[in-house]
Amino acid sequence: MAEAGAELARLLDVMARLRAPEGGCPWDREQSFETIAPYTIEEAYEVADAIASGSPQRLRAELGDLLFQVVFHARLAEERGWFAFADVARAIADKLTDRHPHVFAGARFADAAGQSADWEARKAAERQAAGERGVLADVPLALPALARAAKLGRRAARVGFDWPDGRGARAKVQEELAEADFAIARESPARQMEEVGDLLLAMASWARHLGIDPEEALRAANRRFETRFQLVERLADEAGQPLESLDAAGWDRLWETAKGASARGRDNP
Repeated sequence: MAEAGAELARLLDVMARLRAPEGGCPWDREQSFETIAPYTIEEAYEVADAIASGSPQRLRAELGDLLFQVVFHARLAEERGWFAFADVARAIADKLTDRHPHVFAGARFADAAGQSADWEARKAAERQAAGERGVLADVPLALPALARAAKLGRRAARVGFDWPDGRGARAKVQEELAEADFAIARESPARQMEEVGDLLLAMASWARHLGIDPEEALRAANRRFETRFQLVERLADEAGQPLESLDAAGWDRLWETAKGASARGRDNP
C-alpha cells in the first residue's frame, strides 16, 4: 500500500510538471476537459481490448493510460479551484462504503437479489439528491449507442416497463423488423433510419432478457468478422485472386473456409 501511495504521488507530481506554466509541456498546457474527453473514452476501450487480448503486460500499460486520464482531469479541476485528485478518491471511497453496508456497516441481505435492490435504491436516492429525478436520469449520452440502449432498457425495467420474459422481447424484434421492411419498401430514408433504430433498440432489449451484454456481443462479432476477413484476404492472395475479382460463389467459398478455420481455432486453443 505504501508503494502504491508513493507511485501515485509521483504520478500526480509528473502531471503537475507537465501543466506547469514554465517548463511544462506545451501540448499538455493547451488541453482542456473538452479536448481530453475523447482520449479518456478511447483509453477505456483500449483497456477492454487489452482484457480481451489476455495479455497482462498490455492490460497493465492500458490501465496506466486510463489512470493518467483521471489524473489529467483532476489536475484541470484543481487549477480551476473545483476539486483535487484527493477529493475524487475520497468521493468514490465514500460512495463504495455507503453502497456496501453488508461489508462496512454490518447490514444483512437474504440473497443477492436483496443486495441488488438495496444498491439500486441507494443509487436512486443519490440521483434524487443531485436533482436528477427521472428514472432515466444520468444515463450518459457519451456511451456507445448500443450500450446506452441496454442501460436505458435496464432502467425502465426496474419500474415495470418491460416484457415478462424473453419471448415478448423477441416478438418485439419481429414486429420492428416488419416495420423496417415496410419503411424500406415504401417510406422516406428518414423513416427507414428511424425504424432500423427501433429494431436495434429491440435487439438490445432481447439481449438483456437473454443475459447477454449487446455491446460486448457486437464487439466479439466484430473481432470474429475481422479475423475471418483477414484470413479470406490471405487465402485469396495465396490463390492469386484479387478480392475485387471474386464472384458471389468465390466469396462464399473463402468465407466458409475462414469460418471453419476460426471454429477449429476455438476448439483447439
